[in-house]
Amino acid sequence: MHTKKAFPRLALALAGAALFATSSGALAQAAWPAKQPIKFIAVFPPGGSVDQVARILALPLGQSLGQSVIVENRGGASGSIGTAAVAAAAPDGYTFGVVFDTHGVNPTLIPGMAFDTRKDLAAVSLIGTSAMVLATFAGSEYKTFADVAAAAKAKKNVSYGSIGSGSLGHLAMALLGKNGGIDWQHVPYKGGGPLMTDAVAGHVPLSIGSVFVTKPHIDSGRLRPLAVTTSKRSAELPNVPTVAESGFTGFDAPAWWAIIAPAKTPADVVKRMNEEINKVLKNPDIAKKLGAQGIEIVGGTPEAATSFIDKQIDVWAKVVKDNGIKAD
Repeated sequence: MHTKKAFPRLALALAGAALFATSSGALAQAAWPAKQPIKFIAVFPPGGSVDQVARILALPLGQSLGQSVIVENRGGASGSIGTAAVAAAAPDGYTFGVVFDTHGVNPTLIPGMAFDTRKDLAAVSLIGTSAMVLATFAGSEYKTFADVAAAAKAKKNVSYGSIGSGSLGHLAMALLGKNGGIDWQHVPYKGGGPLMTDAVAGHVPLSIGSVFVTKPHIDSGRLRPLAVTTSKRSAELPNVPTVAESGFTGFDAPAWWAIIAPAKTPADVVKRMNEEINKVLKNPDIAKKLGAQGIEIVGGTPEAATSFIDKQIDVWAKVVKDNGIKAD
């Protein structure tokens, strides 16, 4: 009799324990984010595209997560200073980084970084990509990309400006030059502002910069776009051919933006943040704001973001080594 009564009690106790474990797990999962605001470290100074992306995402993410998302700018060394701060942060889901395409270049370009990009950081989401635009000033003799290639091949001392040594624009042109047998000279600038000032004045015959930096000067008629570096035409510049269409099949060098986290951030937190980001990216108002920056939304899983970034690291490592490129 005593034994028979024990079974229901035992079953009840086990059921209670299971229920407690389930509810405790749910509470633990629901606890993030609860204790403090979430920090987005934008790895470039205020005003640039990384800062803009961080701020466009911060408010709606904060609303959907029920916790403030604060943007902190930590620029310098092509984004590696801010990225080092993300790598060194506690992996508790309260620090994330907003990075640019230099994130895929820095492992090779900057020797002795304080972190290992692949081991010390986790990709959360690939926000989007953008074309870079090869452009020339309004009074230029170059009407097409073919004109530029012909002049360079004829050793006519063709030069182009980029936002800096080791920037993606610089690497894309180096790759294009090596693959296409084109000889041109690189003129590095300290950012998009100085580059555009000289480009519209014709002080440098060609410029390579993001849609965000270049399009206002195309719209004003002071710059003529010759080609975009992505495999597909830019939605912002639908009449501008790709480099691939201009005789360099398969060429693809997109600018890109991503969200990263310290490597040991719990997988369920990374998954939740990824899901929330994907929801925000589907919001038409947010998509429009990012589109105004020249960004075409990608989204997708953390695994897809990791795969994309790993490929970028491999592609640009070869270009940096093959061309002996050094950082500014």
